[in-house]
Amino acid sequence: MIRKIACGAGAAAAALFAATAARAAEAVETATNTATAAAESAGTPIAGATEMAAEVAAVANPGNNAWMMTSTVLVLLMILPGLALFYGGLTRSKNMLSMMTQIGATAALAMLVWIMWGYSTAFGPEGNAFFSWGNLFLSAVTPDTTAATFSDEVISEYVFVCFQMTFAAITAALILGATAERMKFSATMLFMLIWLTIVYFPIAHMVWAGGGLLFEMGALDFAGGTVVHINAGVSGLVLAYLLGKRKGFPTEPMPPHSMTLTMVGTGLLWVGWFGFNAGSELEADGIAGLAMINTFVATAAGGLTWMVVERLAGHRGSSLGFCSGVIAGLVAVTPAAGNSGPFGAVVLGIVAATICYLAVARLKPALGYDDSLDAFGIHGIGGIVGAIGTGIVYSPALGGPGGEDFVIAEQLVTQVIAVAVAIVWALVGTLIAGLIVRTLIGLRVSEPVEAEGLDIAEHGERAYNL
Repeated sequence: MIRKIACGAGAAAAALFAATAARAAEAVETATNTATAAAESAGTPIAGATEMAAEVAAVANPGNNAWMMTSTVLVLLMILPGLALFYGGLTRSKNMLSMMTQIGATAALAMLVWIMWGYSTAFGPEGNAFFSWGNLFLSAVTPDTTAATFSDEVISEYVFVCFQMTFAAITAALILGATAERMKFSATMLFMLIWLTIVYFPIAHMVWAGGGLLFEMGALDFAGGTVVHINAGVSGLVLAYLLGKRKGFPTEPMPPHSMTLTMVGTGLLWVGWFGFNAGSELEADGIAGLAMINTFVATAAGGLTWMVVERLAGHRGSSLGFCSGVIAGLVAVTPAAGNSGPFGAVVLGIVAATICYLAVARLKPALGYDDSLDAFGIHGIGGIVGAIGTGIVYSPALGGPGGEDFVIAEQLVTQVIAVAVAIVWALVGTLIAGLIVRTLIGLRVSEPVEAEGLDIAEHGERAYNL
C-alpha cells in the first residue's frame, strides 16, 4: 500500500514538474517574442532582442541555489563545531572553553563585519586592483539580485554573500591556533576587527574578484589556498611572535588534553570541507564533482602519509599524526580542488603532509617560535605547497583540466607571485593590526591568568567540572 501511494505521489509530482517546466518554457518564449517584436519595431537587431529576453529570463537556478545553501551550512559546520573541537582538544583542559569561545565569537564578529563593509570591500560593484566599494550594508543586494557563476548560470546574491561570509569567518578563526592559551579575549576581538578589514577583505578581492590584482594575472586558487590558508597561517605566525611563547614552552610538556575531541573535530572538518571545495564551483556540475573526489583522495593520502613519515622518523604512527595529515591534505588540495585530476590531488596530499610534518617537527623547534597548534606549520606551509603545486597539476598532461596551450612554467611564475603577494600582505597587515592592539589594550594575559587557565580567568567557567 505504501509503495502504491509513493508511486502515485511520484507520478503526480512528475506531472506537476512537467507542467511547471512547460509553463516556464512558454513564459521564456513569450518574453523572447515580446522583446523581438519590440526590437523589430524600434529597429534593434534580433540578436540584441534575444539578449534582452535572456536578461529578463535570467533567474537563479534552484538546483544550484540549493547546493550553494547546503555548501554554506557545511562551511559553518567546519567552524562550529568542527574547528572548535579540533583546536579545543589540542589545548590543555584549562583552556578548552577559552579556545572554543574565541572561535565562536570570532566567527560571529566576522559575519557581522562582512555584511556591513566586508562584502563591499571584497566584491563591491566598483573598485581597483586591491579593494572595492559601493555596496556598504548590502545596500545594492535584494532577493532578486544575482551573482554570476563560471558559466551562464546565476545564483541568488544573498546566497553568494552567505557563502563568502563563512570563508571570512573560518579564515579569521584559523589564526587562533597560533595564539592559543595566552591571547586575551578582548584583544582577539579588536585584532580580528582590524585584521579582517585590512588583510582578509583586500586579499579576497585581489584573488577572487574581477579586476583584482591576482585574478587578472590568472592566478589559480579554486577555494582559498592564498586567501584562506596562507593568509591565516602567516598571520598566525606573526601574532605568535608578537605574543611570545607560552609560559613553560618548550621545556614543559603540553600535550593535547583530548585527542578524542580532536579526532571528532577532524571528521567534521573533512565533511564540511566538501562545501568549502566543491561549493566553490558555485554550481552543482562536473567540476564540483571533480572538487569532491579530490577532497576525498588528497585528504586520504595526507592522513596516511603523515603516519608513514612518523614511522620513518622513528616514532609510532599516531592519531594526532593522522589528524594533522588529514588537515594538511585538505589545505593543499583547496586551491587545486577543481584545478587538478584525482591523481594530481593524491600527489599534492602526499607532498604536503611530508613537508608540513618537517615544518612542525623540525622547522618550529629550529626557529623557536610557539605556534601553539601549528596554524602556520599546517595551514601556512600546506597552503604554499598547494598554491604552487596547483600550477603543476593543472596541466592536462598530468590529468588536470588545463587547455592544450597550458604551459606549466608560465603558470608556476604566476602562482609564486600570488603566494608572495599573499605572504607579504598578511605579514605587514597583521603586524600593523597586532601592534595597534598591543598599544591600545595589550595582547597577552597576565602570568597568573595564564597559569590558572583562560577558562576560569577570562570566562568564569570550566570545560569539565569533575
